Amino acid sequence: MNPPRRAQSPATCPVCGAAVPAGAKSCPECGADERTGWDEEKTRYDGLDLPDATFDHNEALRDEGLKPRHVPKGVSIFWWLVGLALLLVITKLFIDP
Repeated sequence: MNPPRRAQSPATCPVCGAAVPAGAKSCPECGADERTGWDEEKTRYDGLDLPDATFDHNEALRDEGLKPRHVPKGVSIFWWLVGLALLLVITKLFIDP
């Protein structure tokens, strides 16, 4: 069984940006360590220009000159009438022999 792999200290702290000496166990400026901020999974996408959590799809469509698609809420009156007609037809078939 292999021992758990220890995270290497980064050249710069991903939390505060200070220089971290090689082999250091924590950041000399903010105290971040592998448990609090040196996890590569947490900082993997920091350099990418990804949209933030407040991304608005409709606003992005408008910026591109497109119209946001209208999504109707609930069931339209047409389908209510179709359902009612089917219910009446089925009821009529079972009541009249």
